[in-house]
Amino acid sequence: MSTCVRSYSKINLGLAIGPVRADGFHGLTTLYQTLGLHDLVTVSARRAESTAISLTTNHPFVPRDARNTAWRMVERCLERLGVKAEVEIDIDKRLPVQGGLGAGSANAVAALLGLERELGVALPGVERLRLAAEIGSDVPLFLLGGAVLGIGRGEQVVPMPDLPKTWCVVAVPQVGVSTPAAFKAWDALVAASEPVQEQTTTRARTNAGGLPLRQAQGQDDNNMEAARLTSLPPVDKLQELSLAYSSLSAKTGDRKPGTSGILRDSSSEKKRNSLDEPQEYALNDLAENTLLALVRTGIGSDGSSGLHNDFEDVVFPQYPSLRITKRQLMGSGSDSSDVDRSAIYAALSGSGSALFGLYRSEAEAKAAQQRVQSTGVQALLTETLPRAEYWERMFAE
Repeated sequence: MSTCVRSYSKINLGLAIGPVRADGFHGLTTLYQTLGLHDLVTVSARRAESTAISLTTNHPFVPRDARNTAWRMVERCLERLGVKAEVEIDIDKRLPVQGGLGAGSANAVAALLGLERELGVALPGVERLRLAAEIGSDVPLFLLGGAVLGIGRGEQVVPMPDLPKTWCVVAVPQVGVSTPAAFKAWDALVAASEPVQEQTTTRARTNAGGLPLRQAQGQDDNNMEAARLTSLPPVDKLQELSLAYSSLSAKTGDRKPGTSGILRDSSSEKKRNSLDEPQEYALNDLAENTLLALVRTGIGSDGSSGLHNDFEDVVFPQYPSLRITKRQLMGSGSDSSDVDRSAIYAALSGSGSALFGLYRSEAEAKAAQQRVQSTGVQALLTETLPRAEYWERMFAE
């Protein structure tokens, strides 16, 4: 007897990097969104006199021991439950490793769910979230699914109102990007910025980056304190981005019947007034306008309005081909007739190397998939996965 769990992926619709915290992690604000792309995690478990865990996988670069997030999740869950068991975990990898899609983190949650079903016992909800946060920053989001606001180092999660189901293309380049290396590059970028006293006229990301705190890493406590005292109060981009995301939950008094409550732009209004396929257009308009609201409301890394992933500032210079892939996903045209061929939004996911684009229709998503594939990069067609559907489809019978 075994339990097979779909281990779904995620993208980061936006990601802002803040100062290094006292615990050594960077502060983050991000909006996660689960996708239909997934691995398969199969768990077999039976109570025993002593705990024994084994792990198999079809991917040569996935650890088969306690370095694996799924292994650690199962081991620590059993310890908290006070249960001893023999557990076998098999991970059928279909998602890229180091791709920015949260595959390893999702595997951990899938293993937990499989273990719970096999043993017929589970930790309380709060304890599960605490355990997930110990395993990794991206892990707790997969205990919620759908649209999830992540703060802290990404492990403090808040379920957000679901975005409408939207067509998505995920580009999977051959290159792998190391998250620790990306953070190190970000720190170097901030350290190379202008002196702190001139930061009021520089990019907002420099203010949010906590330059003196980073420069003080590895120095003695006196130097660290001096760095804190001489720094200017940072512009709290993380808080502003959190508020921007959370504001999507607030209903307005001018909501009109049949709309999302978010003001339409003129092109969407014209599309809605076309009576060819009213229901389809209504759904497309809802998706487009909700996402456009995010794109326009977020705080960009240069202080401008617009959703942004700060990792692009350091990953794209190191891997120029990823910038080209983003342009292929975006697919902008030169005249008004080409507007509807472009993505609603495209970006790097997490630290990469995977990128994604969101589209108004399946046809536009397939066109983007073909553009990316024509350059020799793998491109996967999928959809965003709202919370209810995430859980309905979780267990593969």
